[in-house]
Amino acid sequence: MTWSLIAHEPATGAVGLIVSSRFFACGAVVPFVGPEVAVASQAFCNPVWGTEGRARLAQDEAAQDVLDDLVRRDDGQAIRQAHLMDREGRFAAHTGADCTDWAGHLIADDHSVAGNMLSGPEVIQVTSDTYRSGHALPFAERLITAMQAGEAAGGDQRGRQAAGLVIHQGEDHAWLDLRADDHAAPLDELARLWAVAQERYVHFAKGMPTRARFSGLPTREGIDADIAAAEKERIASGLPSQSQAVDREDP
Repeated sequence: MTWSLIAHEPATGAVGLIVSSRFFACGAVVPFVGPEVAVASQAFCNPVWGTEGRARLAQDEAAQDVLDDLVRRDDGQAIRQAHLMDREGRFAAHTGADCTDWAGHLIADDHSVAGNMLSGPEVIQVTSDTYRSGHALPFAERLITAMQAGEAAGGDQRGRQAAGLVIHQGEDHAWLDLRADDHAAPLDELARLWAVAQERYVHFAKGMPTRARFSGLPTREGIDADIAAAEKERIASGLPSQSQAVDREDP
């Protein structure tokens, strides 16, 4: 019912997971991401694979060891699919024998892709190839573009409904967490939300507190200037805002 992509960006340390499905709110049930690790639990998903897996990976257990243990203990493993990344950037994946065709997974050096109920193996291959060739793109855009290519290659054989994107940048809290829970074109909606995020959110996020900088930037140093500069550049480029926000009119 789903396919997903896990990747890490060595230059920044960012970890990302993006998922799309003809299933309501897949972005709420598939991704389990931490500061340096990620788990996607899908098909007839077992959320404990996600919560326990993420915790164990964060304690330096190897991805393959964690996955082998989860599979061994779960009587329903034949209908489960999962892929995960550990703190060393190693990937592991499981596609249960009873997952609905087409189902399978692919592991590369810096990312993994897995899916089930897909139109064919080309979906995960094109997703992987597009991610691999997207080095010039910002990480979030690279993930979205790869999944859009997978959708164009056939995607979920049943259609489209939901998508989600989670990115962590070395913290327990997400740097970015976008979802389209019930949408005719969910990946395109993620792309729109990413465009909106660049208007204010990504600049505001620069001032968010971190473990190393507990207070963040409480005086908004440089944040408002960056927001203004981004708006000026957008207007100069002739690009309309992608936001659907409605300002309250003065009485």
